[in-house]
Amino acid sequence: MATFEVIAKTGSHEQVVFCHDPDVGLKAIIALHNTTLGPALGGTRMWNYANEDEALVDVLRLSKGMTYKAAAAGLNLGGGKAVIIGDSKTQKTEGLFRAFGQFVNSLNGKYITAEDVGTSEQDMEYIYMETPWVTGISKDFGGSGDPSPYTAHGVLMGIKASVNEKSGSDSLKGLRVAVQGLGNVGFNLVKYLEQEGAKVIISDIDADKIKKIKDMYPNVQVVAPTEILSVECDVLAPCAMGAIVNEKTLSSFKTPIICGGANNQLLELRHGNALEEMGILYAPDYIVNAGGLMNVFVELEGYSQSRAFDKTKRVYDNLKQVFKIAKRDKIPTYMAADRLAEERIKTVAKLKQKHPGKSNRSFTTLREINNR
Repeated sequence: MATFEVIAKTGSHEQVVFCHDPDVGLKAIIALHNTTLGPALGGTRMWNYANEDEALVDVLRLSKGMTYKAAAAGLNLGGGKAVIIGDSKTQKTEGLFRAFGQFVNSLNGKYITAEDVGTSEQDMEYIYMETPWVTGISKDFGGSGDPSPYTAHGVLMGIKASVNEKSGSDSLKGLRVAVQGLGNVGFNLVKYLEQEGAKVIISDIDADKIKKIKDMYPNVQVVAPTEILSVECDVLAPCAMGAIVNEKTLSSFKTPIICGGANNQLLELRHGNALEEMGILYAPDYIVNAGGLMNVFVELEGYSQSRAFDKTKRVYDNLKQVFKIAKRDKIPTYMAADRLAEERIKTVAKLKQKHPGKSNRSFTTLREINNR
């Protein structure tokens, strides 16, 4: 399919930038989906795509998702994303990321990048050498470092809001919470759940991660990866791969709530309808896992760890608003999440039409001032 056809089919993006520097082997695409609410923020993913069309489809899809995520989180940010075509294990160089940083800088703050799949804090530091428009850099440079504790804290807030929606109480004491996946987010989530007094059930394909958690919390229950989605629990918290809600798994769920940090948990949207019909409360993933985005938003204004954690508490209220819209409009929660985002974008767009020139204030970070 031709490039312009792919862009038109995927959605109404404001700008798509193709970045090429043969001297360092850079082939990248930056997609800005919508900047109504503010500059587009989204991570840079490095992946060994089969071809450029595949990379384009991915970056367009991901950038649109970031628009909805930021809008529903109540942040003055738009949606963007970048992909670098290449093998993250063998093709990373300082020159490649600094060249990419120059392309980011050429957008003059319209796009702000961050760490994503296949990129690291070190890669962000190389980009930062060329532009201030990057987040998730180390604390040594005034950044916030690893965002996973904040993402996990937001997931915890989502679980509490979901439990409250079902029972009227947001206490997790004594509740059985099954965590699928012990990556950075899942690992931190287990720690928070233990502090809340929950009975935690865990699973991961990595035996070392299981051992690490068991050494810290001997009372956690371990089940096999093939069993975690069918275990009887009060909350199922997917924190590994996406698409865990599908035709094969729907009949196996033994939980009244699905609320976790994994992206794209519904294989297809119709599976969200199926959960609704089954009486399972689904907490839309991009509402629940927005804590990391909230954290880097704080970084843009001059970082404060306490303020970042305070902001992730808003996941609770945002999710409750999704549940309210779902009841109001008699729609599944995944539709209500989209409606929350779309209503906010529409409202701000109308305000801008009434008051042209009165745009959202731009971010002037301490790092940007130092970079001048």
